[in-house]
Parts: sequence; C-alpha cells; structure tokens
Amino acid sequence: MYLYLNTNHTLYAAVKRAEKDGHLLAKEAHRAANQLRIDFEKGGIHLPPEKLARVNQLNLSILQLSREFGENITIDPGYVDIFPASRIPKHIHHLLKPIHRFTSGTSSGSLGSWNNMKEKGLRITTDHRTLVSVMHWVPDEEVRKMAYIQGNSVPHANLEVLDKLAAARHELAKMMGYRSYAEFVVKPNLASSPEVVTSFLHEMSKMVRPRADEEFEAIRNFKREKCGQRCIDLEPWDETYYTAMMKSSAHNLDSSTVASYFPLPQCIEGLKVLVNSLFGAVLCNVPMAPGESWHPDVLKMSLHHPEEGDLGYLYLDLYSRKGKYPGCANFAVKGGCRISETEYQLPVVALLCNFSGSPGSSTVRLNHGDVETLFHEFGHALHSLFSRTDYQHFSGTRVALDFAEMPSNLFEYYAWDYRVLRTFAKHYSTGEIIPEKLVKSMQGARDMFAATELQRQVYYAMADQTLFGEQPASSNDMSSFLAEFKMQYTSWKHVEGTNWQIRFSHLVNYGAGYYSYLYAKCFAATIWKKLCQEDPLSLTAGTALRTKVLQHGGSKEPAELLNDLVGEGILKHCDGGIVPDITCFLEESRLVVGRR
Repeated sequence: MYLYLNTNHTLYAAVKRAEKDGHLLAKEAHRAANQLRIDFEKGGIHLPPEKLARVNQLNLSILQLSREFGENITIDPGYVDIFPASRIPKHIHHLLKPIHRFTSGTSSGSLGSWNNMKEKGLRITTDHRTLVSVMHWVPDEEVRKMAYIQGNSVPHANLEVLDKLAAARHELAKMMGYRSYAEFVVKPNLASSPEVVTSFLHEMSKMVRPRADEEFEAIRNFKREKCGQRCIDLEPWDETYYTAMMKSSAHNLDSSTVASYFPLPQCIEGLKVLVNSLFGAVLCNVPMAPGESWHPDVLKMSLHHPEEGDLGYLYLDLYSRKGKYPGCANFAVKGGCRISETEYQLPVVALLCNFSGSPGSSTVRLNHGDVETLFHEFGHALHSLFSRTDYQHFSGTRVALDFAEMPSNLFEYYAWDYRVLRTFAKHYSTGEIIPEKLVKSMQGARDMFAATELQRQVYYAMADQTLFGEQPASSNDMSSFLAEFKMQYTSWKHVEGTNWQIRFSHLVNYGAGYYSYLYAKCFAATIWKKLCQEDPLSLTAGTALRTKVLQHGGSKEPAELLNDLVGEGILKHCDGGIVPDITCFLEESRLVVGRR
C-alpha cells in the first residue's frame, strides 16, 4: 500500500498543483503540500519508469532486509555454557538455563573403574538484557570475556544482511541524485549534510576526550587494586563490572534499595504529576470496549484538560511477555488532524515497555534506568498527544529526525530531579519518600563515567555515518574501520573478531541518523537549563513548552520552534546546516565546568 500510494502519479500531480497554484493561503497547508511532494519524490515518482521500478525493488528489499536483521537477533542471541555453575553468582541464576554434562572420574573401588559423574552448569544466553546482567555481576573475568565476545559476535547471518542493506541504500541514494545514503537522510534535517554531522561529532569528541581518558585511568587503577599482579590490562568486558563496583563504593548505592522506591504504580503516578503540574491536565484511566485491547495487561488513559476536554488517548503496555516487541518504544496509532472547523481527530498513541512482573504484583519495582526509559518514552507520547496540527502529516513526532528526540530527552531530566522524584518515588512497603541523600548518590554515580558513555555514543554515530557514507563498507572493511574508530573516538580497545554492529538495530531504524540522539541531548540540555531547571514543575514552563513546541509537531521548522522557546543562542549555523550548542549539554553532564 505504501509503495502504491507513493507511486500514484495522479496524487503526485495533485500535490504539485496544490503547491504551485497559490490557493493554499495557510502557511501550514503550503508546507504540507511541499512536504508531501518531497515524500513522493523520495519514492522516486519523478524518475523514468525503469528507474522508478528499480527504486520500488530497492525499497522492498530494504524493508525485507531490515525485518530479517531484527528476526536474526531474536532467532540467534548466542550462548555460552559455563561449568561449574558456582562461577556465576546465585542471585542471577534465575536469568540463566541450568545444564548438565557428564565427566569421567575414578570410583572408590579397588579396580579403579571409571564412572560417569554429573556436573551442573549454566547456559548464558547472550541477548542484550542477560548480557548486561552478566557483565555487571560476574566476578570471574574469563566468564565475562566469553560472554562479551559471543554477545558481540552474533547473529553471524547479519554480517551479510548488513552488507546487502548498506549496498541497497547506497544504490537507492545514488538513483535519487545523492552522493550517499547519509546525504539522502541528513539533507532534510537541521544538520543538512554529513559534513556538518561529522564536524559536530569531532568537536564533541575533542571536548570530551580528556575527561574520558581520566575515567579510563581511574577504572584501570581500580582493577589493579582489586586484582594485584593478576591484572594485565583493562579490557572491554571489565567496564560494566568495575564501574558498577566503583559507583557502589563511592556512593554507597545498592540497586535493590533504589528500586524499592520505584514500584511501577508509583512511577505511573509520577507521569500523572508531570502532566498536572506542567500542563494543568490529568491522565485518567478509561475503560476499553470489547476487543479494543490487544492484551489484558494493557491500560488505556485519556489526557484530559479541565477547560479543553480530552486531548488524546494513551495505551500503556508495560509488562514483558513472550512474543512481544522486545524493546521500549512509543507508537503513534492515530495522528491528530483537523477534520472540520469544529471537529478535531484526537491523537492516539501506545507506549510499550518490557518490565519484569505482572499487573497488580507488589514485586514490580523498576531500577532507575527503567524509570528514565519510561519518562523518555512518555516525552514522545506527549509530543503526539499535545499536537494540534491541521494535517496528520505533521502530527506529533513527525518532525525532522534530529529534532524528534528532543522532548524525550528533556523528560529524562525529570526522572533525575529530586523536586520531581519526591512527589511520587515512595518505598513500596513503608510509603517513605525517597531520601534526598539517596538521589544525590544516584546523580553522583550517573556522572562518574559520563564521558565514557558519551564517547561510546560518538563512536556509534561516526560508525553509522561511515557505514552509509560515500563508500559503503563491506563486512571486512567494516571490521577494519570499526577497530580504527574505536581507538580514535574512545579510550578503549577493539576486540578482534567481534562485530557489535550486527545486533545494533539502530543501524537499521536510524540508518545515518543515529547522531540525532546527540543533537537532541544538546537541545534538551539548553531547554532544561533556560526554561525548566529553576522550577521543573512550573506551569509557566510547561505551558511554554506545549504552546511553542509540542502542539506544532512538524508544522513549523524546528529552528523556528527552538528559537521561539528559549531565544537565540541554542543554534549555530555551520556550512549551510544548523548545529546545537554543545557546551550547555557538557555542563549539565558535569563534563565541563560551567559559569554558574
């Protein structure tokens, strides 16, 4: 259906006439016609028939390869068998599969005959969630090494899939008149060109490198203190284990203690607090019609304003279950749009997470990373729910790629601010409000290795730009440039033979656009500092955010919205593109000393 509509010449001709004939007096209407024409042409409708047929083939191939990439990750997560089971801490045994093997041993009989002996072990399935737990908790370095290498080497089938995907995207871009798929993706965005993106990433890398090197040395010294002469060097599979230990030691943090203040029902109350305080609206549970929900665990809520009525509807599907979409995401079910002068189609969104537990269970308590994720996705949901565009084409998150993640990153700040947390973060059994001292410890732990994490994001973004650049790399070339980039953009070494990119789904979903997360973090940091930091629950700040950004969706240029919200200075012009101010983000991340 998508290909049919985007190659319908009658529709294309009508859109071109609407754009050119001057009858569209409303600015948004003219912008809609312009954007629709561009979307048609992205599908190749303006090309000769034989080229259009090839573009259609390429788009179908790209869709199929993208689906195959994700399916391979699910089908082949990889595994490592560990014997004996005692090499792995008992508190994570429930994440792993018990296995046995038979070994030979001598009997106590005088003839010394051999009997088979049963040895218990554990199978580590190296999917992302399990791998993170193993890296975090297992003191046995050899176990961590095996799990790390396996987890970053599967699924092997995706090496070929990624080769084909990069080649198909490159051919598509060339047929559209672009030098690369990266240029094809980036041109409509604020950055406008891959050169502006790489310049932005190089500047960020240069600014963060000194602090990241300091963090690396601190981790290496800590490992040597713990291991003594046994320690040869710091390895990639050491990072999560030792940084977790250092954070816990420096800030006296225990993950179960933190989670005890974040029972899931209270976290949902936190979303309600934000909506009410910032926007004067309420989130209300509403019943569903028979057959409306795709699963009994799903909740439905309305976003209601006392003076304006219902503004939109939100489905919450928060619990993990077999066969469910594996990540956390916000999906637009129905975009908002004006149907007539008196009637508006209300937006509908679905927020999906995969938290462990079942509805109504008192044991469903989130670690703080999950709380941050919930608030992040809720920022996306609000972008859609508050949208009041005339055309569905501009509803909510249908904006420039390097602007789309701004609201979600902004709402992550609310998950860290004590003035917000004290309104809902309460102990699951005593009802005690989360202590401010504990929140300060959490913030301190977060900041300890912020430069290391930022380096990783720069590295991923540079790899993404290069993979879809003017010379798309084969899997062999990719291994070489990834190893080189690891040294250039991080303080860590590359492990020969590993291929993290074959399970990094952002290369499929955000191909050549992964940099947009860092753009969004910079925008969000400036907005937080200038608009929200003084009083994060201010109705004045929330009203400005709603009326100057959220309600406009993609109906206005992002630069216009940002300048209107916080004034000049949030954006810089660079080689025909626009880049955010990096300094404010680095200050908020405690990576440089700001002028307070």
